[in-house]
Amino acid sequence: MLKTLCYLALSVALSAAGIVHGYAATPAQVASSSKGSILVDGTGMSLYTFAKDSKGKSACNVPCEYNWPPLLVGVGGDERGPAHFSVITRDDGRKQWAYKDKPLYRWVNDHKPGDTTGDGFLNGAWHVARP
Repeated sequence: MLKTLCYLALSVALSAAGIVHGYAATPAQVASSSKGSILVDGTGMSLYTFAKDSKGKSACNVPCEYNWPPLLVGVGGDERGPAHFSVITRDDGRKQWAYKDKPLYRWVNDHKPGDTTGDGFLNGAWHVARP
């Protein structure tokens, strides 16, 4: 519990300082890639879904989220998105964007917009999010 509270306090402090890595005011947009049309965040980084997630529930928590950062709703951000987007509450209380009830994540090994190196990772459990 203390670890979660410290993490949340750090997240709020970083957001207040203008460091908002991992947070998104809007959920996603569609982009063209070598994999076809995919969902990307506001910086053009590919978004992913995890096969082990259940409807509206993330199965990727610590330590999984270190490699697969969740696409979090911006602090003080509007929790309404376009059609098919929703917001779920993670186990630690943070809010995460979902598409068609599937939580959205980034992949730590994607280094530039258009990278899709996480697609098919972990025996096919991770997939680029498709519109």
